[in-house]
Amino acid sequence: MNQRIVKIAVVVLVAALIAAFFIFDLGSYFNLEFIKAQRDAYQAYYQQNPAVTIAAYAAVYIAVTALSLPGAAIMTLLGGALFGVITGTIIVSFCSTIGATLAFLVARLLLRDSIQSKFGDKLETINNGIAREGMFYLFTMRLIPAIPFFVINLVMGLTPIRTVQFFFVSQLGMFPGTIVFVNAGTQLAQIDSLAGILSPTLLLSFVLLGLFPLIAKKSIELVNKRRQAKAS
Repeated sequence: MNQRIVKIAVVVLVAALIAAFFIFDLGSYFNLEFIKAQRDAYQAYYQQNPAVTIAAYAAVYIAVTALSLPGAAIMTLLGGALFGVITGTIIVSFCSTIGATLAFLVARLLLRDSIQSKFGDKLETINNGIAREGMFYLFTMRLIPAIPFFVINLVMGLTPIRTVQFFFVSQLGMFPGTIVFVNAGTQLAQIDSLAGILSPTLLLSFVLLGLFPLIAKKSIELVNKRRQAKAS
């Protein structure tokens, strides 16, 4: 009964926050033109109130990612423009991972039990695969910017992967992309669109980097199997 009350409360809270985002047109504050126009004002405020600025930025970033709202990429660019590459990367890395983990936990709380109970037999193979190699798959997906950030959070919340694993693998997997976007944010005035930040070559590099651990693991397993076959 208590769990049901918690679920209802979470649904109401999430729905209310998402509704407020669209009703009050808060999305207009999360676009490239707006943050470019307000960059000087933000930087001036940060110079005068660094702790308050970082706290407010972190709260907004975590809320945006936890609620799967549009704006994470813009917030990352703003982090670079405000805090620089090193500080910005540290702040964004933790904020994005915390927000992603909250979204992951909400999906797990609200959806996992019902989906697993209805489709448990059909999902058994997937569950077993995630249990064995979930960290490798998550790492690969995190490195591919083409896969929507919020989709990974929600889908992984339905799997058996542990929260601690999700947190640390997500932080590691998102780190290269975070550096790229934060660094781009330091040159905010020269950016005309988000699409121009990630070149096809850079995207391919991320994909290969993500696939390498999985390929290496499979290769080792294949070598071990061949050795066992020869020994027998």
